[in-house]
Amino acid sequence: SYQFSIPEGNTPSNGDQYFEPSLARTSDGKFIPAHRMMRDETCKECHEDVHSRWSESAHRFSSFNNPAYLASVKNTRDILLERDGDVHASRFCAGCHDPVPFFSGAFDDPLFDMDKDVTAHAAITCTVCHAIENIPGPRGNGEYVIGQPELYPFAMSEDPLFKWVNRQLIKAKPAFHKQTYLKPLHESAEFCASCHKVHIPEELNQYRWLRGQNHYDSWLLSGVSGHGVASFYYPQTAENNCNGCHMPALPSGDFGAKDISGNGILSVHDHLFPGANTAMRKMVGTSESSLAVHREFLEGSIDVDIFGIRRGTDVDAPLEAPLGVRAPVLMPEETILVETVLRTMGMGHHFTEGTADSNQTWVSMELFLDDQLIGSSGLLDELGRLDPWAHMMNALVLDKDGNKIAERNVEDIFVALYNHQIPPGAADTLHHRITVPNAMGSVLKIRAKALYRKFDSHFFSLFNENEVNDLPVVTLGEDEIEFTIGGKNPETTLQERRPEWVRWNDYGIGLLRKGTKGAVRGELVSAISAFEEVTKLGKPDGALNKARALIRAGRLDDAALALEKASQHVPPSPQWSLDWFGSLVNRENGYYKEALTTLMRLYETQYPGARERGFDFSRDVRLTNEIGTVHFALARRERGETLLSALMISKDWFEKTLVEDPENVVAYWNLAQIHDLMAATETKDSTSDQKQILNEKAAGYRALHAKYKKDDAARDLAVSAHRAENPPANAAAEAIVIYELRPPSESNEREE
Repeated sequence: SYQFSIPEGNTPSNGDQYFEPSLARTSDGKFIPAHRMMRDETCKECHEDVHSRWSESAHRFSSFNNPAYLASVKNTRDILLERDGDVHASRFCAGCHDPVPFFSGAFDDPLFDMDKDVTAHAAITCTVCHAIENIPGPRGNGEYVIGQPELYPFAMSEDPLFKWVNRQLIKAKPAFHKQTYLKPLHESAEFCASCHKVHIPEELNQYRWLRGQNHYDSWLLSGVSGHGVASFYYPQTAENNCNGCHMPALPSGDFGAKDISGNGILSVHDHLFPGANTAMRKMVGTSESSLAVHREFLEGSIDVDIFGIRRGTDVDAPLEAPLGVRAPVLMPEETILVETVLRTMGMGHHFTEGTADSNQTWVSMELFLDDQLIGSSGLLDELGRLDPWAHMMNALVLDKDGNKIAERNVEDIFVALYNHQIPPGAADTLHHRITVPNAMGSVLKIRAKALYRKFDSHFFSLFNENEVNDLPVVTLGEDEIEFTIGGKNPETTLQERRPEWVRWNDYGIGLLRKGTKGAVRGELVSAISAFEEVTKLGKPDGALNKARALIRAGRLDDAALALEKASQHVPPSPQWSLDWFGSLVNRENGYYKEALTTLMRLYETQYPGARERGFDFSRDVRLTNEIGTVHFALARRERGETLLSALMISKDWFEKTLVEDPENVVAYWNLAQIHDLMAATETKDSTSDQKQILNEKAAGYRALHAKYKKDDAARDLAVSAHRAENPPANAAAEAIVIYELRPPSESNEREE
């Protein structure tokens, strides 16, 4: 049973608790009348181009007017009502998806009419975004403060004359309007992160804090942002916010248009927010042209390279690569591994990010003999269901019982069985095993594609009566190569598309990333060999990335030699990369002062031209943690007052980390240890009260570390249960996966 009534007056009776577990707040702690947030038609009068693009965007359909969201959140609210007697925990969703009913006070009603209530279809309105006044921190989950904007006279009038007067006042004195609705925070990545960074709160899952989607930290720690110290590639100019990619300049005659790009063309920022929202046309009837924008945005975002073959059945077999530069002869009935590289291109965060459990991103591999399909992995059947044995580029997430999270039932999310997302500027390496047909002289063609569809078939069926999943499938990238069995192979132009050294480098990156998962030393050794090929081709990236792999393998002396070689190359590797990896080697070897010198140079970004390119490494929490770690190691060499002073320096660095990442487990663990040591240090001024305070702080930091760290011990049962019931997922969760190509006649189980 439950009781609900719209709170009397304008103020929630329980203050900020009304908004929890969302982190969104109103500036005065009061409700905001729905009509004050639903003024889109008024905005359209002066900003028609902006309104037109927004009206087809995912922001316009973020709420109960989106069938996919409606199906998911309705299920969540029903479960919460039965479990808790109210739907309060679903506020977790509302701060970002349903701001109008949320801030006006209607959202908490379990009988809220999600189909017919006008506020249920308001979504993220113009006013909602532009009335945000502050972003208190980088935690996400709607961590923003919204207020009621001050309005010009007659703004709320329905009288045509007074409405005309209002418009003239705005046009005559636009400065106040601009100051009210367009603030510097709207140009920051932190503004977008307030909703595009997510954690699952304990109030929702009744388990513990868990990280959800996180575009923001992925971007912040990348080379694309200009803040990441450990990227494989760096752009010529950093992309310092989300708008550069997702709100490009759009030529416009709007009242507020300006020369955004410096090319003399009046433009506005595109409020379609180009991205991966390719299901909008099917779900809510947006235009074909808006779908085309999303398609174009996605195409080319993954580079696919059929890089080489290994003659044999496993990853230790001899490698012949890169294909196109080398043309191996395939003999009838021999078994080979096809080595394919996937590389993210032009994106500032992981691919896919977002709802990686319901996004469907995969690789199809097709084998043709004289143009007849004889084997495949990753094709769709006649109902649009995907071959479950395909390589998936997303995440498979489980509940506590080992069931797949298949309906965006976020309250049940427990653990990821695997996560195959690719970081920005990084790569993945795949292995497909095939047997060459006994057909001397025939042409054997291999075609690989990286493909994307917004939702898998099961989730799509929750809000679609058609049993066929006909959502658009976008080709992100593709490659193909031909062999004449037993004979000379045709020429290919693949090497012209990408330099040979880049292909070797990306192949090594993919292997290196696999080599970080457990004890996959074979992949690590192969990565080192690939980077040696890059060095032979005259690029410093080879020695630098070899050093990365050697550090991972614990071969510090060899890593130091590789870094020295990278530094002597003409031109050398970026000095900031040499400093970062060099500092790791020095710290591991106990050369703390030498490590600190290079780390401080990194923190201050003391590199010619780096600031001009938009780089600032001081925001990388891996760097501030590393500086704190080195200072902590130096402090432990001291005693008494000197020890306390040194510990304070280390403490300050870990606190800098928490400014950028308030949930950083490394910082909390070290702060707990630092305060333990401070409490145990005897000085002439030590008192029992001071020691008690320090012990209490240590306990607090230890509790926060426990809150945010991964619960590795709890995952085993769920993972084992799912792996036992799902053979394709069991195979895909292995550290090294070899995919098989199956003949078309073979009946494969399809996705549920």
